[in-house]
Amino acid sequence: MKIIAFPPLLLQMLVCSFLWASAFILMKLAGLSLSPPALAAIRGLMGGLLIGLWIVAFTRHPLLPRGRDLRDWLLLGLLQGVIPNTLTVYALMRIPAGLTSMIQASTPLIVAILAQCLFASEKLTRRRLLGLGIGFSGMALLLGPNAFSSASQQAIDMAGAGAMLIVAVSYAFGNVYVRYIPSPEPIRLAFGQQLLSGLPCLGLALWQGGGGAFMPALDSWPLLLVLGVFGTALPIVLYMHILHKAGPTIGSMNGYFLPPWTIILGFLLLGEAISPREIIATAIVLTGVAIVSRRPAS
Repeated sequence: MKIIAFPPLLLQMLVCSFLWASAFILMKLAGLSLSPPALAAIRGLMGGLLIGLWIVAFTRHPLLPRGRDLRDWLLLGLLQGVIPNTLTVYALMRIPAGLTSMIQASTPLIVAILAQCLFASEKLTRRRLLGLGIGFSGMALLLGPNAFSSASQQAIDMAGAGAMLIVAVSYAFGNVYVRYIPSPEPIRLAFGQQLLSGLPCLGLALWQGGGGAFMPALDSWPLLLVLGVFGTALPIVLYMHILHKAGPTIGSMNGYFLPPWTIILGFLLLGEAISPREIIATAIVLTGVAIVSRRPAS
């Protein structure tokens, strides 16, 4: 029985999660004071524009929706864009960042449960359960002490924690929904998702604050451009490809890579220290991903 080549899949996941982790650093460096809908609108529309330009210049794919495309784009834009992008910013204002990441890291577990119920090829074998458990234990070791030490000094804001739980569930349903799309074209799915996540957020931002909601972006447009290319457009195209080729259970494991990458980037760009605990936890996370990723090819 043939086995999926592990290094290429792992490399795709590493690159995708690295680009997404860089988005957090870029937003922090930009120092934006944008509202959650405004920032979500900028990321979505910029990502959709860049992907659309690539499609027109280098592919033969049509830009206009056809068949069921509009429905798929709307649902993915809602589940993978509008809901998580706005609620994550809201949650970060109310609970510690470590706790926020920890709650979002539950996405692969939710995906595994959903896929177990919906797809015959995504059954939770003992090896997959072992890999998921190892990966989550690495996340707990990586983020747990920071999250709970800061949270213990004050009561956890249930609204913030609830918002992140909704984010994790929303991402999980979006991952699973991609599996239902017949003959998906990753680059067109990425284009439609970004476009139809940015437009609703644009309307909401304008309704809340008018054109002034976007004024803070003028001072940081170079970083926002880098954010649009490397933190939004490229990783979402790659992620759609991973979901299409590897399935939702493996694809969702990207969430386990984000905190380790964020720690590394924070050390290199922001001068934040890396402890031995973080190095060990990162190795545990990689072990869990490796176990889950090695599966027979269908």
